[in-house]
Amino acid sequence: MNHQINRLLNFALQKDMIGTDDLYYAANLILDLLQLDEFELEEIDEKLETAQDIIDHILDYAVEKGMISDSVTEKDLFDTRLMNCLMPRPSEVVNKFNTLYNESPEKATDYFYDLSISSNYIRKSRIDKNIKFNHYVKYGDIQITINLSKPEKDPKAIAASKNIKSANYPLCLLCKENVGFAGNMKHPARQNHRIIPLDLAGHRYYLQYSPYVYYNEHCIVFNEEHQPMKIDHNTFEHLFAFVDKFPHYMLGSNADLPIVGGSILTHDHYQGGRHHFPMEDAKVIKSYEHDQVQVDMLYWPLSTLRLTSTSKEKIIALADVILEKWIDYSDESLDIIAYTDGVRHNTVTPIARMKDGLYQLDLVLRNNRTTEEYPLGIFHPHAQHHHIKKENIGLIEVMGLAVLPARLKNELEDIKQCLLGNADFDSNESLQKHADWYKYLKNCDYVDVDKFLEVEVTKKFVAVLEDAGVYKMTDEGIEGFSRFVEGLW
Repeated sequence: MNHQINRLLNFALQKDMIGTDDLYYAANLILDLLQLDEFELEEIDEKLETAQDIIDHILDYAVEKGMISDSVTEKDLFDTRLMNCLMPRPSEVVNKFNTLYNESPEKATDYFYDLSISSNYIRKSRIDKNIKFNHYVKYGDIQITINLSKPEKDPKAIAASKNIKSANYPLCLLCKENVGFAGNMKHPARQNHRIIPLDLAGHRYYLQYSPYVYYNEHCIVFNEEHQPMKIDHNTFEHLFAFVDKFPHYMLGSNADLPIVGGSILTHDHYQGGRHHFPMEDAKVIKSYEHDQVQVDMLYWPLSTLRLTSTSKEKIIALADVILEKWIDYSDESLDIIAYTDGVRHNTVTPIARMKDGLYQLDLVLRNNRTTEEYPLGIFHPHAQHHHIKKENIGLIEVMGLAVLPARLKNELEDIKQCLLGNADFDSNESLQKHADWYKYLKNCDYVDVDKFLEVEVTKKFVAVLEDAGVYKMTDEGIEGFSRFVEGLW
């Protein structure tokens, strides 16, 4: 174990998590955690991208010595405590980020992102297991991920969590109080978590990275206060204040209503990062000009208006008008109804970026109305697609990146074996949700079964996005979309 501790210290030195003056301090923290009372410094000559191999050795030791059980949840709690022995204090991270920011915003985010990976806050070894592919389907080069990075809770952890008293601290996974939190069977450990304070148009927010990054430098920007999501004038100001500070990043917000919003509506937050999404390359159906803002109606499965200008103030003013008009807008011929018994249905999903030196804001029109025919939402994935995607279509999917459930990895492999004649579809109970789709797949011609299934999954995801679009990309839908836009001014 002495050797593994030395390897870990060497890794932390290489990644600038600690300095040479911190060596024995960090070593002693690790000794305390591992219930050891001796340590000898060794010379280590190795370079590693992540510490996962070392962490795995130490976790095996902790299990062997009975410090923890051999469960994913207990290991995650323990290895986060381990990496905290090597973490700089929150104020040190903030100071270094700000110093680097004065050189360039990219240097600052590069440092912070690298630290998040080196500290195992972003569990890169898990994220690397995610299945990724992209195929061109009608609207563009659609990106697909099958998310394997979030481990499913094991039965022991689920049983243990029932014995933990519910607490209101931290209130949610986004709250600033998570920094340094030890975690428990219900709440992940966050000792290796750091956040950067930001002033966005006079309001205090914090920058962090998503521990389960779905795309490059996937960041979260969350409100200092635990308050509900709300799309309004402030939202647009915050988005542009952020891209002013970090022009190499985009930033968007989930919608602020159930069904069309994200998984966390109780804490105001945005998501951004350094990634080129398919939506950015969407074709333009029609263009308008209004008060020095170019307004493009996009050929995209979700109804999107793109506002581009040299002036962010002009874009924000027009975005205010569009949001206000859309909230009260109905077109019953296309099933768009603004209110039911006083309950609002219309909102937007906004995305801001810098593009060729210009400010750009995409406003995606959303509606969360339900009916007897569509109890989960008229503009939500319809039942015939639930075998692939049933969850809300949030910000990331809106932009053309699918985050599909982990179960599909095995299910698609099983379907492949059935198509090849190596297995019987009817005898596999887990595949029965795919029965209608499988009938279709059996009658298709293909050369490469793997590529064929990737393309068909991509088509399914596009169909899901089309379900979520309030104006369909048909002559009737585009005509209705045009009526709304041309009534704005």
